[in-house]
Order: sequence, then C-alpha cells, then structure tokens
Amino acid sequence: MENRIGTMSRSQTSVLSTNRVVRNTYMLLSLTLAFSALSAGVSMALGLPHPGLILTLVGYFGLLFLTTKFRNSGLGILFVFALTGFMGYTLGPIISAYLSLPNGSQIVMQAMGGTAAIFLGLSTYALTTKKDFSFMGGFLMVGILVAFLAGLGAIFFSIPALSLTVSAAFVLLMSGLILYETSNIIHGGETNYVMATVTLFVSIFNLFTSLLHLLGFASND
Repeated sequence: MENRIGTMSRSQTSVLSTNRVVRNTYMLLSLTLAFSALSAGVSMALGLPHPGLILTLVGYFGLLFLTTKFRNSGLGILFVFALTGFMGYTLGPIISAYLSLPNGSQIVMQAMGGTAAIFLGLSTYALTTKKDFSFMGGFLMVGILVAFLAGLGAIFFSIPALSLTVSAAFVLLMSGLILYETSNIIHGGETNYVMATVTLFVSIFNLFTSLLHLLGFASND
C-alpha cells in the first residue's frame, strides 16, 4: 500500500513538473517573440543595416553559449532576451528588403501566417496526442547540420538553386524540431524551460525566414 502511494506521489509530482515546464516555456516564448518583433520593428524604423553573416553567426552562437551556460539561473532569462532581441534585429533589414518589393507586404504576411499555422498546428498535435517523437532527434541533428553547411555553401558560392533547396529543407526540419521539442517537454526529456524556449524560438525564426525565401521566389521576386 505504501509503495502504491509512493508511486502515485512520484507520478503526480512528475505531471506537475511537466505542466510547469510547459506553462513556463510557452509564457517565455510569447514574451521573447514579442520582444524580437519589437527589435525587428525598431531595426526597420531606424533603417539599420544587416550586421552581415560573420557578425550574425558570432552574435548568435555567443549568446546561445551564454544562455546555455546560465540556463539554471536568472542570467539565463536575461541572455534569452538578448539572443532573441539580437535575432529580431537581424530580421529587421531582411523584412525591409521584402517590403520594398511590389508585392512585399503580401509575401511577409503569407510567411507570418504560414509560420503561425505550422507552429500552432504541430504544437497542438504534439500536446493533444502526447506521441513520443524522440526517435527524430538523431535525424534532426544531422539534417540541420548538413542543411546549415549547405546554406553557407550556397551563400559563398552564390548558388540560388541550392539556397532554395536549403530553405525547403529547413521548413521540414524546423517542423520536425517543433514536434520533437514539444514531445520532449511533455515526456520529461527537457526539464529546463529556458532551453526549451530557445529551441522553439529558433525553430519559429528559421521557419519564417525559410518561408519568406520560398514565397519570394514563388512570386518571381
């Protein structure tokens, strides 16, 4: 009888802990998305230039390292906002470039709508079905690494076809990452809401920019 009570107590504690991580993750994700949008808006309003590939990578990986290092302290949350704000700043000039096109507003709105629909749909599916997508971890890690390197190659060697292929691949990979990370949170694989927020934010960011690229090409711009 005592063993049964102990087992039930541990199970209830696990459920409560998981629910807390889910709640904190989506609350922090909402705040970081809003802050990133604000940073992008300020960047666009001031007409700030894009920092360039090298500075973007240094800033991103540097802030990601600091976020990971301090993920269990209050500084972790500070670095999450620094990271997402920086990514918002880099996004501002990109959106401005698309808005300058004849049908740029339509492209940006379609990319935003597509990103929201994919994220909400996949998150809802993972949360309601509670399916375990942990088997996707290895494939996603390799796929993202290959796509990232291919993307760098497309930039350095100016290969538009490869760039489009990478964007299409990232749409699929980021969709898979949303399923994987949401499942990871539900099943206790990810217990740190700071890192869960970063993963989901990066997924949404890359999903949006990839859709923006693909829709721009489909519109012959």
